[in-house]
Amino acid sequence: MVLNDFKGIKLSALGMGCMRLPCNGNEIDILKTKEMVDFAIKNGVNYFDTAWGYHGGKSETVMGEILSEYPRESFYIASKFPGYDLNNINKVEEIFEKQLEKCRVDYFDFYLFHNVCEANIDAYLNPEFGIYKYLTEQKRKGRIRHLGFSVHGNIDTTKRFLEAYGNDMEFAQIQLNWLDVDLQNAKAKVSLLNSLNIPIWVMEPLRGGSLVKIAQKHSEILNSLHPEWSIAEWSFRYLQSVPGVTVTLSGMSNFEQLKQNVEIFKTHTPLTPFDLNTLKNIAKEMISEKSLLCTSCRYCVTHCPKELDIPGLIELYNEHNFSSGGFIAPMAIGAMAEEKRPSACIGCRSCEAVCPQNIKISEMMKDFTSKL
Repeated sequence: MVLNDFKGIKLSALGMGCMRLPCNGNEIDILKTKEMVDFAIKNGVNYFDTAWGYHGGKSETVMGEILSEYPRESFYIASKFPGYDLNNINKVEEIFEKQLEKCRVDYFDFYLFHNVCEANIDAYLNPEFGIYKYLTEQKRKGRIRHLGFSVHGNIDTTKRFLEAYGNDMEFAQIQLNWLDVDLQNAKAKVSLLNSLNIPIWVMEPLRGGSLVKIAQKHSEILNSLHPEWSIAEWSFRYLQSVPGVTVTLSGMSNFEQLKQNVEIFKTHTPLTPFDLNTLKNIAKEMISEKSLLCTSCRYCVTHCPKELDIPGLIELYNEHNFSSGGFIAPMAIGAMAEEKRPSACIGCRSCEAVCPQNIKISEMMKDFTSKL
């Protein structure tokens, strides 16, 4: 297992994400999960990532039960404060204490502000709720060894969070893969975090499994270059090529996936420049097939009587279409004022008259509103 340095400790480059554990119906299959955890630990995986909301609140309990059978110094456990749900925002102490109990530990090796985004950034930054104060206090007490955050918000939201709390953030967890580096502008987050010397934890390296189900024409290109690699291996090797990536979390839901990933992470094998360019071209083609190709020239904005951020809305529309739904676009739109949402478009088409890409913006706004 490849091990990476982090503040004097060695972390497995592959972390076990505990959001997609094997299940029987709606219940976590504890025996299968135990088998996976045992194999993971015996093969060098030492980072386990759970959270308050995973598996309807059961992930922390199950992982606490399983990991309690191993010496405490043999693993690192991470959990998160669930500020993605604003109903939790004033319950940081209550939730933190319960999480320690569920995970059967006296301290968390890693703890995160969960899912910093447009919908909760104001609450996270509001001293009235005391989240930052409480969590930094727990760190001083040793009940949190390392404090960080995960983010699904855009680059501006990420910057706001770091401007306020960046001095105390030891790591950042972002959605990163060879598609979202452009589709979700993850490259901007990578650049920002690298500039601040904040190590990167990766979530959704396979985009929920969708990156192993790419079109045959694309998989044939990749197989011709590295016939010994699976399509999944391309994604992990890509992440080994990104500066600053320390831990890659994979939500493995069965034993076979775990075995394959452990085998991949026995070596650190970054992609060649030619390999990287091949992936970039495939991603560009995949995105263009499902996206409106806006160049963010912003001519449309200057002609919109409602002053809508049309390029920003197109970016969210593309993400929503590519993901066949998901939570990112509804989350971002829900945080906007009513008069700035796609539903505020009056269909005057002033924007279309000046769009050099000839995008039918009014139709996009109507379709986006319908889908949301």
